[in-house]
Amino acid sequence: MTDELSGAPSPAWSALVVEDDPDAGDFTRTVLAQHAGVDVVLAADADSALAALQGAKFDLVVIDVELPGRSGLQILPEVHRLAVGVPIIVLTAHNRVDYAVGALRGDVDEFLVKPVDVALLVERASMLVRRGRDRRAATRTKTVLAVGAHPDDVEIGVGGSLAAHAGTGDRLVILTMSGGAVGGDAGTRHRESQEAAELVGAQLIHLGFQDTHLDPASGPITAVEEVVREFRPDQVYTHSNHDRHQDHRAVHQAVQVACRGVADLACFQSPSSTIDYQPNRFIDIDEYLETKLRMLRAFSSQAHRDYMDEDIVRATARYWSRFTQGRYAEPLETVRSTMRLAPASPTVLG
Repeated sequence: MTDELSGAPSPAWSALVVEDDPDAGDFTRTVLAQHAGVDVVLAADADSALAALQGAKFDLVVIDVELPGRSGLQILPEVHRLAVGVPIIVLTAHNRVDYAVGALRGDVDEFLVKPVDVALLVERASMLVRRGRDRRAATRTKTVLAVGAHPDDVEIGVGGSLAAHAGTGDRLVILTMSGGAVGGDAGTRHRESQEAAELVGAQLIHLGFQDTHLDPASGPITAVEEVVREFRPDQVYTHSNHDRHQDHRAVHQAVQVACRGVADLACFQSPSSTIDYQPNRFIDIDEYLETKLRMLRAFSSQAHRDYMDEDIVRATARYWSRFTQGRYAEPLETVRSTMRLAPASPTVLG
């Protein structure tokens, strides 16, 4: 290894290379492996790349523009969602303005035209990995789980808060316990839920418990426990027990048990919340109210319901802002909020 090519970050790091041309893929893998000590995983198309990102963590993603099916530029939003804070290099054999503009709009870290100089590729890759590691270390992300009984429950209660979490790079999971068939076609409501989740980059888990017949003792506790075990959330949002809807109360009880080991658990307001709902935490959503409204617009099959009216949503958020310094807020009842303080240094104790 020459001095010019010895810029690999330490310790060893990994990269996902997305390239449909076998020769080009082997070249990139060989360069990164031999000159930078990189463990490289190859993917030949968009779907394989996204599957790899779901199953493993990488320090760098190198992606070609022209892939079979969806292009590398088209899947950039999904790459960012699955690999938060991971730097991305886009490669192309065609020095086209529209490709460069697409890469810029896709918030990539580097745009390189083939054939790429070996030293340049190693230098840029090594620099970006170091920068990405520093960035992720400086901004530790949380995993946030929001649990609702029906489609649109979570979005009504904490849509703005989830958008705020997404803005800080937190990982979002929305768990919907039933299909909401009593309130409309279950297939339609599932598609609407997926559209809303994608607006904040959340992973949607949609279970099939019977609408209006949720019972904590008949499976929901175990179902939520499985999700908690898989994703290990730092923060959980769910329904309050102060609610007229039996499904909302059942989900609250199931989450209370299933999330007993989660440090932070809070309950959002629903249209069916009673006057006993007493929030003591208020999330400023000034910058995220419009995103919340876009999420709610995704539920077009429910647009006829009064509580989906945008004026009511705005007015409700405006009311709760009286407890904040902003103009719009979402209320929460705190069930549990655990804080771990670092031990004081001997100097302080002395």
